[in-house]
Amino acid sequence: MIYDCAIIGGGPAGLNAALVLGRSRRNVVLFDDDNARNRVVRESHGFLTRDGIRPSELRQLAHTELAAYPSVELIREKAVSAERITKTHYEVTTASGTVYHCTKILLATGLKDEQPNIPGIERFYGTSLYSCPYCDGWEVRDRPLAVIADKNVYKLAKEVFTWSRDLIVFTNGEGRLELDERSRLEAHGIQVVEDIISGLEGTGGQLERVRLEDGTLIDRSYGFVSPLWSHGDHFAETLGCELNGYGGIRTDEYGRTNVWNVYAAGDTANIVPAQLIVAAGSGSAAAIGINGDLTNEYFDGPE
Repeated sequence: MIYDCAIIGGGPAGLNAALVLGRSRRNVVLFDDDNARNRVVRESHGFLTRDGIRPSELRQLAHTELAAYPSVELIREKAVSAERITKTHYEVTTASGTVYHCTKILLATGLKDEQPNIPGIERFYGTSLYSCPYCDGWEVRDRPLAVIADKNVYKLAKEVFTWSRDLIVFTNGEGRLELDERSRLEAHGIQVVEDIISGLEGTGGQLERVRLEDGTLIDRSYGFVSPLWSHGDHFAETLGCELNGYGGIRTDEYGRTNVWNVYAAGDTANIVPAQLIVAAGSGSAAAIGINGDLTNEYFDGPE
């Protein structure tokens, strides 16, 4: 069987694209290995009608809705390669070696986070340390917050200040602040600590203190970090997709990349802003682009 579209990635972008394509009566195969980067958080926010939902619950609701469309097939397995055979024929291979054939590919694989080099930070990430103040700032408003960043320090500090005036910025000996940036932060009562962080203290995932290399302990309850991100796969590179200025896959408004029959949506293309509802919207737009291109090709032939 040759599917109309293979969707690689089962996050909000891939799921919403599958829904729109299923409702368009397209044969779709969706690959989801349940390895989304938001799997570590307890709640997802900013998604209208689903604010505060658990990521796993949102995914399960989506799977239930997709089951109503018989032309959508969900494969709970990792896609490991995608290869162009002809202009209108691609092969996607899974970790088990199974090969699926399709006309179009939608890359919706999201991004992979790499946390700052702080011992034990993974014990707190997703519970009391977060990456997006728009997603989690409301829940920690007016609390003693830390900003831990070695890049985009000034930008993240300004954003977090919206939610709490009790804010300390930690550059961990690596982040850079221009003199005027530091002066502006301090003018608003924001303390800047440039010492190296030797560890984080707390129990049950709840941050309590930041420990500096000289042994100093600074009380903090929650915080935001600026992780490094990367594409967690090689699809964009191997398929020849161009990247945009942020490092995401370059697309037009309907998810089309520079490679014929290859589309991209969600964080892997948008990069910023990185929110569930934004990713879902871009997945819908890409699905409309895919369906429209399939329709035009049926009547007019491929370009």
